Amino acid sequence: MNTAPFIDNLIRDRRSKRGFLDRPVPIETVKDILSTASHAPSSSNTQPWRCYVVTGESRDRVTRAAVAEFRANHATLVPEYPFFPQPLHDPYAARFNTFRGQLGDAQGVHRSDKTGRLRDVERQFLFFDAPVGIIFTMDRRLEWASFLCYGCFLQNVMLAARGRGLDTCPQQIWSLQHHVLRAELGIPQDEMVIAGMSLGWANNGMPENRMALQKTPVEQFASFTH
Repeated sequence: MNTAPFIDNLIRDRRSKRGFLDRPVPIETVKDILSTASHAPSSSNTQPWRCYVVTGESRDRVTRAAVAEFRANHATLVPEYPFFPQPLHDPYAARFNTFRGQLGDAQGVHRSDKTGRLRDVERQFLFFDAPVGIIFTMDRRLEWASFLCYGCFLQNVMLAARGRGLDTCPQQIWSLQHHVLRAELGIPQDEMVIAGMSLGWANNGMPENRMALQKTPVEQFASFTH
């Protein structure tokens, strides 16, 4: 049986969704997704991932605290690790700016509209209204190479969700909220907050959930020798 077309379509069909329906996801489904994702490769099977799943009142409590923190201190929040070099250089800066402009257009927020941009960033700390939020952490004593393993795990989570008709949005930005997350979820200091993820049934009526992103052709990022 040739499963390549199914797997290829699953990978291509995965999109980061920024708006979700008010429709619950059974916790057993979330457990199945994480259990499947745990088969990701990791260096010498070290499996560096740790997950905190929030739903219902715990999700609401976390989002309320995170939104309050963002409103009060958005200019001074610092992530657990750097997201981009400063300044970000080309071709990455060009891709970043193209995406941000495309997203802003879809959301109806011009890049010069600082208030509107802050409002849309704030939505990230609501898990974009998804019924399930996941916070991912890693033992901070591990080295940067474990991020490679973590990336494999996160991709597995997203693909396992998509295979069940669900959608996700991986969110590095939750690393800005590590103080809030420690207080609300009891995350110990020796765990680094890597990212969060929204998980649920996407609201595909929203323009930002219908964006078609330009992907770099293989000839531009791969070399072939024989």
